[in-house]
Amino acid sequence: MRSIRPSSTARRGGSARRTSPVLAAVALASALALTATACESGDTDASAETSATAAADDGKLKIPDDIKDRLKEHGIDLDKWRDGAWKDWSKDDWLREANDFVNPIIEDLWDPDRMRDAEEPDQGVDEGDISGDQGVTDPTPEPVQAAAISPSYHANAPTAGKVFFDSPEGTMVCSATVVQDPANPGKSNMVWTAGHCVHAGKKGGWYRNIAFVPSYNDSGKSAQELEGATKEEVAPYGVWWGDWAQTSDQWIEQGGATGGDGASYDFAVIHVTPEKGGDGKSLEEKVGSALPVDFNAPAVAKVKELTAIGYPAAPPYEGQTLYRCQDRPGRLSLSASDPTMYRIGCSMTAGSSGGGWVATGSDGKPALVSNTSIGPVTSGWLAGPRLGDEAKGVYDSVSEKFAGQ
Repeated sequence: MRSIRPSSTARRGGSARRTSPVLAAVALASALALTATACESGDTDASAETSATAAADDGKLKIPDDIKDRLKEHGIDLDKWRDGAWKDWSKDDWLREANDFVNPIIEDLWDPDRMRDAEEPDQGVDEGDISGDQGVTDPTPEPVQAAAISPSYHANAPTAGKVFFDSPEGTMVCSATVVQDPANPGKSNMVWTAGHCVHAGKKGGWYRNIAFVPSYNDSGKSAQELEGATKEEVAPYGVWWGDWAQTSDQWIEQGGATGGDGASYDFAVIHVTPEKGGDGKSLEEKVGSALPVDFNAPAVAKVKELTAIGYPAAPPYEGQTLYRCQDRPGRLSLSASDPTMYRIGCSMTAGSSGGGWVATGSDGKPALVSNTSIGPVTSGWLAGPRLGDEAKGVYDSVSEKFAGQ
């Protein structure tokens, strides 16, 4: 079983003239995020390579000199902050102690090369590891071959996009969906994805440098064709940074990389803001669409068809192209104490994690009813949580936080 994986956040904040403890901590977390990914993100910068090697040798984090210099430009000398206490942090400590999400905007961090090279989270487990079936799991669905969505993606799937983030394991990518904001109708800045795309679950903390790119690679170019592409080509509707995010308490307490732990509550909402200020338009206004979310969690028997959308990145896919699967769902039970999940046949692999599942809502119109959470190592099917009271609580909390803004 593969978890097609990889949030509460603090606002971007701080003054370049005053080095407050909060600002220093925010800057430090971002610097550590960059350093932690240098080992596995394909970074060819000499200072990053040197630092990554040093980190690998003694298990401690090293911050590249170029990043130190950038922070000093904002009045932050990390060697003086807490007498350099950050030097005693290991990558595991950095993640484990990330109880509060800090996500300051770092302009141009997510350039075309870094986006293209981001990896899908590798958390594969065998189907045999799933235990605790309530006795209601339906037979394994027949595989459904994912179909490529025709470009432009904005014309055919305007709410779909990618979530990028940094973890101690490297630079990662998931899929996500623009959803409506009940407190700001027609002007939503809310994005729906999987919990494991923002938080590591019971053995970790919040991820760093989370950003959403709607209609990523809108023209559907291959990975080879994207080499040398401009930022406008890969992110035609901009890069939107998470200024707040939430996932379920159950995911934080139970979520794990094996056996589907916490998968029934594997969902998250990110509130975003444009990287460079934008033109005053919201995300929904920018892309021209946002999906409603249906929390009535219809029984499997009442759902005739679900459409899962995402950017699969593990072989045989390369992560640059948008796909969809359509199938009638069955039930998957992971624990006697957790709700059953939806399960469909689908060949999409890791990277499609967090992508929206769309069905006819209770009002007869398309609505988001789930998101990709887990699937088997060999691919062939996907499972997503049914959205009930817990999911609505997360959604409403984010919406209310930004009401009127």
